[in-house]
Amino acid sequence: MKKPIYITNINQVPELTSEEQDVLVPVTAKFIFRSNSYYQQLINWDDPDDPIRRIIVPLGDELENWGRLDASDEVSYTVVPGLEHKYKDTALLLANDVCGGYCRFCFRKRLFMEDNDEVVRDISHGLEYIRRHPEISNVLVTGGDPLIMSTERLAEIVGRLWEVPHVRIIRIGTKMPAFNPSRILDDPKLVALFEKYRHPERKLYVMAHFNHPRELTELAVEGLSTLLRVGAIIVNQTPLIAGVNDCADTLAILFERLSYIGVPPYYVFQCRPTLGNKPYSVPLEKAFEIFQEAQAQCSGLARRARFVMSHTSGKIEVVGKSDGFVYMTYHRAPNPADNGRFLVFKSNPEAHWFDDYAEAKVICADGPKGMRAAAAQRDPAGVVVRSH
Repeated sequence: MKKPIYITNINQVPELTSEEQDVLVPVTAKFIFRSNSYYQQLINWDDPDDPIRRIIVPLGDELENWGRLDASDEVSYTVVPGLEHKYKDTALLLANDVCGGYCRFCFRKRLFMEDNDEVVRDISHGLEYIRRHPEISNVLVTGGDPLIMSTERLAEIVGRLWEVPHVRIIRIGTKMPAFNPSRILDDPKLVALFEKYRHPERKLYVMAHFNHPRELTELAVEGLSTLLRVGAIIVNQTPLIAGVNDCADTLAILFERLSYIGVPPYYVFQCRPTLGNKPYSVPLEKAFEIFQEAQAQCSGLARRARFVMSHTSGKIEVVGKSDGFVYMTYHRAPNPADNGRFLVFKSNPEAHWFDDYAEAKVICADGPKGMRAAAAQRDPAGVVVRSH
């Protein structure tokens, strides 16, 4: 496979007119741009609304003052430089601050700004923290994209984590199988790395990021299949993005194709209200309806994803909507008391994030019994009272 050429200047995209480039220069001055020749050939440049284009090419509307850089308050869970510990058994290691391409709706775009100090090259402090916390069984290596690093550097990180006996799962969060399949197909040392850590009771996971079915090219599927053959476990997660996959048919095709190649859909995320993300965010209830309609079109193996928000208070799953109410539960929470907590809110079609509901009266119950009790306690204003 011909090695892709990386593009880091919007003026280097010949398919854009000079007028389009001029409009986008201020955007890329604020939010970094990076693409490559492989990924850009997936774009239908005759279609200004092409979904692949929307993933990687900036929009002028990104400059709208909406959201904030750390929408989920990740910094508040940073325990040592480069390491976040939000959930008891899972730690997040920020291994680098470079990606193979920068998704326009990235929720960590703050890491790619000049004053970022959250990513460190020396991971020793993070490793020492993990060693001192035997409850950590899962470590997510992310950033940035770990697969943009050299194989030698990645092997060093994985090897040092593998030496910690209570770390049973190492997850590598990456979009490189979509952005640049040659990273896998042209590097036998990378493939050997995954094979080296094949183990019956410890796993190396790849958390892939395919947002649209057209990213699943023949080369991309070959790259995924190569990793699967040597024992990697691969799942896929994607945000639901306006103009990319906010169509039930499109999302259903993505789910089904992933299931055919043995890559289960894992999470569908509500787009985080990160600064610059306004043009990519779909109102939450509309997004959930799209998600539900997509799943209704799929077989059981293709409908395993959960629709969630990564909120500062935990991973909140949206589980239902009916009779003017929205139903949610804490899928994961840093506060053990919140785990499994069931939440009911009055419908708000304009809401894009949990806080748009949480600022109103909370409707809260715990478990199925609490849910039934809460449903029976609606006041005349349509608000369900807290039930404990």
